[in-house]
Amino acid sequence: MLQDNTIDAQLLDLMLRAGSRWVLWLMLALSLAAVAVIAERAWFFLRERPPRDALDAAVHALAQTGPTAALGKLHGAPSMEAAVARACLAHAADGAAAVESHKAAAIEEERLRYERRIAFLGTLGNNAPFVGLFGTVLGIIRAFHDLAGSSAQGTQAVMAGIAEALVATGVGLLVALPAVATYNYFVRRVETATARAEAIAHQILARVHAAPREA
Repeated sequence: MLQDNTIDAQLLDLMLRAGSRWVLWLMLALSLAAVAVIAERAWFFLRERPPRDALDAAVHALAQTGPTAALGKLHGAPSMEAAVARACLAHAADGAAAVESHKAAAIEEERLRYERRIAFLGTLGNNAPFVGLFGTVLGIIRAFHDLAGSSAQGTQAVMAGIAEALVATGVGLLVALPAVATYNYFVRRVETATARAEAIAHQILARVHAAPREA
């Protein structure tokens, strides 16, 4: 029993020493990291805009002159769609089965590149409110402890401590909301790019299937 009381006292002392201020500094560091990830991913998706004209020209060249000419239309073009189209066109002469396999491999490789660092935003958005709530709990514990040790200040002391502690919850929500919003936006961009890459790959596959009949 005495040992249990000693452990409780040690835990209480640790919580009182920690307080809620370190949670605020932690949330500040996480928010700066989130801003850096958002800026980097926004610039990435801006650079990876699909070249519509080049893709249309490649499909037209595939129908008119063949995969070699179509591949030349996409040289150096950015975006997942262009990368998947290049992978399909480079193996068009090997048959539809080879094109299908290389399409799947290229899409998976591009998805890894597109989804890089996005999981951090989702994790931060899900857990930032709980981190802020933990800081609030620590602050309330300290406020009530101060109230128990100082009867002169009374209610004013505990209310001021609770108000300071609630800041941690507010900061947690403030960090979580933009993180979740940008995470959902980036995930949607990845899904859209994947769907468009599938579409352009099916166009190339249709042409590869039609080539033997035309021959």
